[in-house]
Amino acid sequence: MDDLTRRDFTKASGALLTAGVLVDKAALAAPPPAAKKRYAIVGVGSRAYMYLNAIQKSHAPYAELVAACDLNPGRLELVRKHATDAGRSAPRTYLAADFDKMIAESKPDTVIVTTVDGTHDDHLVRAMAAGCDTITEKPMTTDADKCRRILEARRQSGRRCTVAFNYRYMPVRTQIKEMLGSGAIGDVTSVDFHWMLDTHHGADYFRRWHSQKRLSGGLMVHKATHHFDLVNWWLSAVPVTVRASGRRNFYTPAMAKRLGLASHHERCHTCPEKKKCSFELDLAKSAQLKSLYLDQEKHDGYHRDRCVFRPDIDIEDSMSVVVTYDTDATLTYSLTAFAPWEGYALTFNGTKGRLEHKVVESQETHVPGAGKTYDISLTVQPLRKPATIVTPRTGEGGHGGGDPMLLDDLFAPTPARDPFMRAADERSGAYSILVGVAANRCFATGETVRIADLVPNLARPDYPRMPTRAAPVPMPTKTG
Repeated sequence: MDDLTRRDFTKASGALLTAGVLVDKAALAAPPPAAKKRYAIVGVGSRAYMYLNAIQKSHAPYAELVAACDLNPGRLELVRKHATDAGRSAPRTYLAADFDKMIAESKPDTVIVTTVDGTHDDHLVRAMAAGCDTITEKPMTTDADKCRRILEARRQSGRRCTVAFNYRYMPVRTQIKEMLGSGAIGDVTSVDFHWMLDTHHGADYFRRWHSQKRLSGGLMVHKATHHFDLVNWWLSAVPVTVRASGRRNFYTPAMAKRLGLASHHERCHTCPEKKKCSFELDLAKSAQLKSLYLDQEKHDGYHRDRCVFRPDIDIEDSMSVVVTYDTDATLTYSLTAFAPWEGYALTFNGTKGRLEHKVVESQETHVPGAGKTYDISLTVQPLRKPATIVTPRTGEGGHGGGDPMLLDDLFAPTPARDPFMRAADERSGAYSILVGVAANRCFATGETVRIADLVPNLARPDYPRMPTRAAPVPMPTKTG
């Protein structure tokens, strides 16, 4: 692909993905199996509804929700109503203490785990030990000990553990995987990846349970697990060492005062300065947040709108990481949680050129005509040749079209063969979180961390084959 053109690339690279989409549709149109697959879900906050909608609506012909489990009885009632509103039978509901009873009585084939990150391991281990397959939201878990526990349960039980990495399925990210696999820029030697969270989305992690590292692993685990998994998958490689630094610069009590507030406070709902604070979250203004959280506080005391400047926050908002891979490639990564725009800038450097990709999901600007934006760019720059602007693939649905394809993979009775191998199991889940776990250790010690020291003998995930790194490379065009 030395003389890559938009037409050539589109013609060559579109075939695999187009074929895959057609097969997916054919699989979904096939007659449903005689018996629907039985699902139970534990943790029914906002993230659970992607799965609930799939089971109750888009994949209803071959999926059945038989049970739901949560700490909060009010949210369990909302799940029952969601089912009956969709014309489905209401699932049996159980409080968290009755998780094992739920499995014994409802006999699910698969348990979906969408609880607080720090509790994923407990539910996954118990579900697999009871003979169930499992699907877990990312991150798979939050530290090395819990990771080892899940891997051992998977080995002993023989049950499946699927990690829902919807970011792999976004069409342009699959397109990048295909381009790298085709050798468009030769051997990938380094990756520069910079992720920005704006002060609307970024601040929200500091209001919720995510602001406590024991519950979320911090943004290096909760959020960046997506990004580390993407790089691992794009490179078909596994991380070896991690160096990192991170701190909390913006969401602090001192910043509250610098922004003109008298102090930090406990939560927005009761804040005496909320009219002065542009970070106020009014739960009553959102029908979803009101029903899921504000109306349910009486059951569990959980506040969804805690002050983003309070002192008990212990996660970072500014992080930088350097990762080495078993292919000798390196990753330079950063995450900022108070940027003026949301999205990322990504570059792959290779022996035959450079691939550049940028996504602007939203832009924080109040000039006339501005607001929500979505802009994607993709460029290939060969050595000593003109750059080619490649048309990015797009899709419909959540996460740029990634969510519907992920859900087809999870719930279709006969998922199509995927040449990009986007479905992820516990091995990919482990390698993705261990980069963040290692980064957290670096923050505390300042030392380089080896992934193998965190979880020894971790098996390599199944990845598509990449071009051999011993193949001849064409001489760049002579200049001058």
